[in-house]
Amino acid sequence: MNKHRIYWSLQIGGWLLYALVQIVGSSLASGGISVKRLFFLLVEALICLLVTNGFRIFLNRRRWLYLPMHKLVPSVFAAVFLMGYIVYFLRIPVNLMLGRLFNPIDALDFQQIIGQSSFYSIMFFLWTVFYFTYHYFDSYNKSLKIEASMIEIELNNLKSQLNPHFIFNALNSIRALVDENPVKSKQAINQLSNILRNSLASDKKGLTNFDDELKMVKDYLGLESIRFEERLKTEFDIHPESQKFRVPPLMIQTLVENGIKHGISKLTPGGIIQLKTFVEDDKLKVQIRNSGHLINGTKRAKSGLGLKNTVQRLKLIYGDEASFRIVNENDNFVLTEIIIPQNNSHESINRR
Repeated sequence: MNKHRIYWSLQIGGWLLYALVQIVGSSLASGGISVKRLFFLLVEALICLLVTNGFRIFLNRRRWLYLPMHKLVPSVFAAVFLMGYIVYFLRIPVNLMLGRLFNPIDALDFQQIIGQSSFYSIMFFLWTVFYFTYHYFDSYNKSLKIEASMIEIELNNLKSQLNPHFIFNALNSIRALVDENPVKSKQAINQLSNILRNSLASDKKGLTNFDDELKMVKDYLGLESIRFEERLKTEFDIHPESQKFRVPPLMIQTLVENGIKHGISKLTPGGIIQLKTFVEDDKLKVQIRNSGHLINGTKRAKSGLGLKNTVQRLKLIYGDEASFRIVNENDNFVLTEIIIPQNNSHESINRR
């Protein structure tokens, strides 16, 4: 059952239970209950449902779930008291439409307003506590899932990205440069060092800055360009707002490595790796194009360990908010694309 269905099941069921308690209480207090009174209590529960749902929309849009406690507590208290007054005064026109179950003049009495509104405020406060508690536990459980799966995912990523063949090839390339180009060999050693350090640290965090990921991609391509020489060409077109985003570490580098391993390395003349980003509707779109051609559509792509990890990590971190695809763009290029949302709710997976 998804979160949307759980929410509405609890919301409708909770307020129906509230109405039932009110109906039973009213019936016991007066020895019975009229149809108008029954209808009034059901409408009251419906109003409470609509008000709390409106509050849910408001707090999600204003990101109250991520406010620090010293800001959250006074905001919640102000909101629940406001909702209490709103429901109290909305009861008055309902009462008039049903034939004055209570005197509207008495409803404007100050003590009556304070007492009844306080009762509703307490109900809304309990609703808010339950709602926030659910989301905090959900975030905590999500963090536990990330922690439990991150070791396996990252180890698989290390196997696919920093396998002995890659390190061996990189070291051989650097050794060949030591005599003929000491400056470039020193730069290559720094690039390999950065890649190793970032990869070993990647299992300690759920998300990393896009700029840091981009630096690692450039270091990786710098090392590969030594091995492939003129057979490897790189192009970057990075949207300036990309730096606002945080991305799963090693994910973009995995896709770039996949393009070289299954695309360019298979071509005698080599090819091009293009990395391009777009920012649209608070989402980061990363496109990687490489020379080559997928065999049997995406079947071969889905069998790759790195791509399986990519799909798994996107699903785990972002749910249905992120997307991934790899397709033949034409006869000469393969397009790999991921779309990642910008959302503070994903910050909770960071363990730094």
